[in-house]
Amino acid sequence: FRLQPLSRNLRKELKTKRKIYFYDNGVRNAVIAQLQPLELRQDKGALWENFLLSERLKHLHYAGILANRFFWRTSDQQEIDYVEERGGFFYVYEFKWNARKKVRFSATFTGNYPVKAAEVVTPEGFEVFLGVE
Repeated sequence: FRLQPLSRNLRKELKTKRKIYFYDNGVRNAVIAQLQPLELRQDKGALWENFLLSERLKHLHYAGILANRFFWRTSDQQEIDYVEERGGFFYVYEFKWNARKKVRFSATFTGNYPVKAAEVVTPEGFEVFLGVE
């Protein structure tokens, strides 16, 4: 599945790139020929992001939650991994495999969009994001 970039006419927002994800991480791993155990992987962060997005989309579908889904990135490399637009507000998420990694949400984004919640999703506590508390 594809995730489109969010762009509401800020000059530096990327408008044409999109991200591609797989509903099944096994298919993803086979396509990129990365079948090593997790502890040997160089792409843990990308694997984590793919897992969270595929499971989040399933959760939204089963729960009947309607949301526009995007990622956000600017030409000067500011980025938000995942953005949901629901009820006129934005819910923004950063996905980090390493829970100790510091995250700051872009002031460019939070200053230009009505952000209702900003969350970092790590292996410690990701169940809430996926609706399986």
